[in-house]
Amino acid sequence: MQKEQLERMKNGQGFIAALDQSGGSTPTALQLYGIASDTYSGEEEMYDLVHEMRTRLMTSPAFSSDSI
Repeated sequence: MQKEQLERMKNGQGFIAALDQSGGSTPTALQLYGIASDTYSGEEEMYDLVHEMRTRLMTSPAFSSDSI
């Protein structure tokens, strides 16, 4: 599988979605996603929400190997 992944990265078309987030920019990312900062309390809940957001993005049929 790693050989196939390497080949896709070297020669494939599309884009790479970087889903990393620092603590300082996470509230803004959630807000842009439609989750206001007053709807969660504390970092643990914030990170749980950003994890759910990432999971929805990664499992969406719109993000297939045809475009990523």
